[in-house]
Amino acid sequence: MDAISRRTFVGQAALASAIPFVAPARRKIKLGFDNFAVRAMGWKAEELLDYAAAQKVDVLFITDLDAYKSLDEAHLKDVKKKADDLGVQIYAGSWSICPTSSRFKNAWGSAEEHLRLVLKVAKLVGSPVARVILGSGEDRVKGAGIEEHIASTVKVCKAVKAQAVDSGVKIAIENHAGDLQSWELAGLIEEAGKDYVGANFDAGNAVWALEDPVANLETLGAYGVSNSLRDSAVWETPEGCVVQWTAVGDGQVDWKAYMAKYAELCPNVPFVIETISGFNRAFPYLKPEFWKPWPKVRGHEFARFVAFAKRGKARDAWKPPAGVDRKKADQDFQKADLERSLQYCRETLGLGTK
Repeated sequence: MDAISRRTFVGQAALASAIPFVAPARRKIKLGFDNFAVRAMGWKAEELLDYAAAQKVDVLFITDLDAYKSLDEAHLKDVKKKADDLGVQIYAGSWSICPTSSRFKNAWGSAEEHLRLVLKVAKLVGSPVARVILGSGEDRVKGAGIEEHIASTVKVCKAVKAQAVDSGVKIAIENHAGDLQSWELAGLIEEAGKDYVGANFDAGNAVWALEDPVANLETLGAYGVSNSLRDSAVWETPEGCVVQWTAVGDGQVDWKAYMAKYAELCPNVPFVIETISGFNRAFPYLKPEFWKPWPKVRGHEFARFVAFAKRGKARDAWKPPAGVDRKKADQDFQKADLERSLQYCRETLGLGTK
């Protein structure tokens, strides 16, 4: 390096060090996490609230009824009081309300009884939504196909409309585990009635339904009342592609484009992280038999997914450290993934109000 270039380098380095760090503009969008992100901890609602307060989040999304020690009214009111005292808003939910889905369980009674219970719990803990699901990708080939299950879910929603409207709690249906593409979920909501049913849009589940997360948001954002968000890495293989879910900021979602659309379509909906990382799943869409569950995929939308996959690079799946207890390794991994995501959301995306 000659004298001039050395002087130039030193000067530029000094100038760079003198430039103060500029935090991203605050978006005034609440930030939270889904209890499933730290599922290995086995925490109940009270412990989840303590952790939420320690992480200084605005929202705790409790998507499992089993996370409450009791569903008695007195206990749920105590949970709400603790949340209020800590300054954390609870969002509530449960699982399948579709009686024809392979994911439906009768642990909470019939599908209608289950949904009525979720609405009751949501009201008592102060949640504006009752998040539920149809099922999973298995339902695309179960019975008469996904249309049958959409119709079943719509019927259940309509049966409880009066309770939902009276309670002021909106039913939030998630695109879950490859069950629904965004346009199918939008159609379900329109058929049931968007005055009391909305979308819980999931950016990670979008890629399991062959959708670019930004494209998924473009369709569901206007229906959005809640969400479950994570990053994804997708890369091409000789048979199609492989998907790995990641912490927010560790994958290849275009968060700048995502947040621009988010701010336009649903700025009052909290940004809720549900990290489920560490494993790879193959999608061999270059094999003809792959397409049986997907007879109505829209070509222009699938092209966006393929373009998304082309930007990715292969990654190894996570493995627990040698010699470490598996439960402890899972707990440490999940907490680190979530806390790294929260940091990225605050420092890079400007999310959170605390």
